[in-house]
Amino acid sequence: GETIVALNQFDEDFLIADMDNLSDLQPKSINTTDSAIPQIHDALVLGIRDYFVKMGFSKATLGLSGGIDSAVTLALAQKALGSENIRVLLLPSLYSSQHSVDDAVALANHLGVKYNIVNIDDAFLSVKNSMNDIFEGLPEDLTEENIQARIRGVMLMALSNKLGHLLLNTSNKSEVAVGYGTLYGDMCGAISVLGDVYKTDVFALAHYINKKEEIIPENTIIKPPSAELRPDQKDSDSLPEYDTLDRILFQYIE
Repeated sequence: GETIVALNQFDEDFLIADMDNLSDLQPKSINTTDSAIPQIHDALVLGIRDYFVKMGFSKATLGLSGGIDSAVTLALAQKALGSENIRVLLLPSLYSSQHSVDDAVALANHLGVKYNIVNIDDAFLSVKNSMNDIFEGLPEDLTEENIQARIRGVMLMALSNKLGHLLLNTSNKSEVAVGYGTLYGDMCGAISVLGDVYKTDVFALAHYINKKEEIIPENTIIKPPSAELRPDQKDSDSLPEYDTLDRILFQYIE
């Protein structure tokens, strides 16, 4: 009778094939009714693990903001590398909400990941004050928002350089596709874990990660996405709602 090939997906596996009887081998059909999210999850975990192993690294860092992108990235990295191999920074500013800090701390504790809280206000004010004479009379705008993101990038890269932890980029495909990010800031990183994952799928991944127990705090999932770089900022101030944006991107990118 025929032999059904059933190799593991996104995991090392092997098959011994009789070269004289290849016609007996039939590929296992994929059940197209299954959700793609578990496969995306496993593919991302495999991608992180393979990148680190093949590059000869074992430790990772990222900026944990209390938002869903960094939360999902951390959960994937913890599964790929182990809690003991991850060290994260919480980098709140004047505009960071307390619940975002609390959510980030809760997630790190759920995953057993070591974290440090480094407030960036002093560094931000130092840069602003240094530029006062040049910016005199000009209103605050995107410039000040980007300074905050770049300060975070400096601190994360400092940890990476000093301790040998590769920085994971946490940007998703939706925001990168429309340029919603800061060069040399939140776009820093050795590998962009969610770079091919649309925001709507990031939410789906968060629900999947929480399938058996709450790992990512529910507040992180349900609150309106925000860069928290100015008072009461929401991503929807600059972008369409992500479900609308992603429908547009699905049509024109894929």
